[in-house]
Amino acid sequence: MNEIKITSKFNIYNNNSELSEQENELLKKAEEARENSYAPYSNFRVGASLLLDNGKIIKGNNQENAAYPSGMCAERVAIWNAASQYPKAKILKIFISASSTTHAVDKPVSPCGSCRQTIAEYEFKQAKDIEIFFTGETGKIIKANSLKDLLPLAFDNSLL
Repeated sequence: MNEIKITSKFNIYNNNSELSEQENELLKKAEEARENSYAPYSNFRVGASLLLDNGKIIKGNNQENAAYPSGMCAERVAIWNAASQYPKAKILKIFISASSTTHAVDKPVSPCGSCRQTIAEYEFKQAKDIEIFFTGETGKIIKANSLKDLLPLAFDNSLL
């Protein structure tokens, strides 16, 4: 038997004053997207913004449905929006911001499993890491340098 050890490294920012100007713009766009989410059932609003290598910023937000499995997360809405508008562009950064209408969200909210797998698909496809920043409505911001930090041993097309 062999053993492997997998480690992940994250940067933790105390607040947005530690972000670059560009990163603050992406956070602002994620917050704007969050405010336009459709979350009448969970009251949990999520917004995402992507920076593409062509300089474009694409936004997405969660869209719920009374038939819960029919809803969609902000990250996937933004990624698929970017892929449909700019199919050859690479995603450089993703910002995710979450809030609730029922309680304060003061901890970073990371992507769900389905969103992690979708980010993995695009990171593998473009053969370039995607920086992933996530936060709550207030508080710390966490940055992963790659999806591999959030989802080691990810499933990809090489396994098919």
